Amino acid sequence: MIRLAVLHSTIRAEEKLLGEAARNRNVEVLWVDIRSEILDPRPPRPAADVALERSISTVKGDYAASFWEASGIPVINPPAVAALCRDKFLTSLALEKAGVPGPRFALVFDLEQARALIDRWGGFPVVLKPAQGSWGRLLAKVNDDDALAAILEHKDVLGTPPQKAFYFQEFVRKPGRDIRAFVVDGRTIAAIYRESEHWITNTARGGRAVNCPVTPELEDVCRRASAAIGGGVLAVDVFETPDGFQINEVNHTMEFRNSEAPTGVSISGAVVDYALRVAREKGPER
Repeated sequence: MIRLAVLHSTIRAEEKLLGEAARNRNVEVLWVDIRSEILDPRPPRPAADVALERSISTVKGDYAASFWEASGIPVINPPAVAALCRDKFLTSLALEKAGVPGPRFALVFDLEQARALIDRWGGFPVVLKPAQGSWGRLLAKVNDDDALAAILEHKDVLGTPPQKAFYFQEFVRKPGRDIRAFVVDGRTIAAIYRESEHWITNTARGGRAVNCPVTPELEDVCRRASAAIGGGVLAVDVFETPDGFQINEVNHTMEFRNSEAPTGVSISGAVVDYALRVAREKGPER
């Protein structure tokens, strides 16, 4: 029997769905609360065939995933993939290098650079995002210079060092929705529209999940985005534009509690099936 380790902090609805999917496949689940782990590299090594990193805490999850991978256990997603996804600027750079379409973006470190960038782009509005963040928090649609100066001053004076790197993205006018596609091993298994009257459409901010058909065009752009990041189990956020699909962000520890019902797809089952394939192909020798 394959042993699947779930590296977690809080056990959310997603982890419960993953546990149920594993039990339905006769997979033994080892629940590992990384908040109480001692990451000691000396033997014995962790006793599992494959691990899913599902921590809410990015810092704890990164360290735990790196520890388990160093112990010879394949981790989904690998630390190298997580390192790209957790930083929006690094994600954008990887997508740009691979020729994957996305909104225009840039990173600056002070107000004057920000003003020069916005002039180069043709003026306001622009979107200011934390390079490291999730759930649609701390996003700002900056409409004028007064707002720009005030927001950057607050970040510069009160923020942590990562908040003093200012990641800008062009403002994309969405048709009241965006798309979240669930990509497993390069294949888009399901997708939802996230509908909202607000310009931020995250379901964590009240967006409504509605089934989105997986067209060949959506499948292609998501496959390319997955390959650019390094593959695995990813949630790819997509904008619809007059010029076609654009990739906004890629998430490595995806939430899907609101997406299985509208899509009719067992996302949790697809993730576990992928973990089993990885365990058989790359798992430690028994």
